[in-house]
Amino acid sequence: MSQSTSPDDVDLIQLLTPTGQRVDRPDYSPRIAHLDATALRGMYRDMLLTRRFDTEATALQRQGELGLWAQSLGQEAAQVGSGRAASPQDMIFPAYREHGVAFVRGLELTKILRQFRGIDHGGWDPKDHNFHLYTLVIGSHTLHATGYAMGMQRDGVVGTGDPQRDAATMVYFGDGATSQGDTNEALVFAAVNNAPVVFFCQNNQWAISEPTSRQSRVPLYRRGQGFGIPSLRVDGNDVLACYAVTSEALERARSGGGPTFIEAFTYRMGAHTTSDDPTRYRSAAEEQYWRDRDPIDRLLALMKAEDAVDDAWLAELDEEATAFGEHIRTTVRSFERPSSDFMFRNVYAGPHAIVDDERAWFEAYQRTFVDVSATAGGH
Repeated sequence: MSQSTSPDDVDLIQLLTPTGQRVDRPDYSPRIAHLDATALRGMYRDMLLTRRFDTEATALQRQGELGLWAQSLGQEAAQVGSGRAASPQDMIFPAYREHGVAFVRGLELTKILRQFRGIDHGGWDPKDHNFHLYTLVIGSHTLHATGYAMGMQRDGVVGTGDPQRDAATMVYFGDGATSQGDTNEALVFAAVNNAPVVFFCQNNQWAISEPTSRQSRVPLYRRGQGFGIPSLRVDGNDVLACYAVTSEALERARSGGGPTFIEAFTYRMGAHTTSDDPTRYRSAAEEQYWRDRDPIDRLLALMKAEDAVDDAWLAELDEEATAFGEHIRTTVRSFERPSSDFMFRNVYAGPHAIVDDERAWFEAYQRTFVDVSATAGGH
């Protein structure tokens, strides 16, 4: 197994044990005191529907409807907990498997599937939900998030004292991205500029087939400390702890307190992508260890213990999930192939002479082809 897989890790911030029992921590428990039964059910619904989306997308790829898919199976608590801690004015920069964060931000999830279908580069306007497009380039978006945060400083929306105005950025990346130069450069810029950015590292312990133990000799959150950034490790399968630490970090960033590095210690229960076979590099025992710590089961155990849920509500949610799955399948199968000139659209915010010239050349090139079907009878 990778580093520090034990739930007894002294560095790990945890508010909910794997069996669904609350852990009292005076430094973080007050941050979840307002989360009543309704809020817990909301978190559970977010995680369950995120997993259903993930399951449907995986099946669609196997059926040839998607070219590729990156699963988020097992990482729902890290994404939903942190995503729910963000304010509407915060800007979120995802990598490529932040489906739970997208759902929390109100994005129509089938828009994500357009990219994996290969018909566009992300079918939404980032301004609609303050949720940026997915990126497949490992680590590059950490620089984008840091630059955007520095822009927020200069725009005067940091440290004003107005909770409806003050804003920050949050960027999601995996353990593998911490070895990328872009991420390290982002940490440098964020630290020296005291930028209002939260670096949220989902350490799912495998950078494709490379374990974290072969990427770093120390826990990943200590890398943030090396840049002078307050850093911590949270149980990434504990939705309450992820919410608590992220809400604190974002609040500090918005108030002018600078960046934070959060390592959410979780596990990728699925494959890296649908092109990957994890049985070639990890054991069944390791997978079972983490299956027993499923983040969704953990929250359900708490809600049952505190009478926050009943069978009727669970049945209604199951019906909603079934309808959601049908919506995903129907929508993807209705996607049409875009026109050939689609690739020239939305390259820049406004018209661009070079793009216009390339479009004109391509249209002229297409006209040189003869319609074979129309002339086939003459040969």
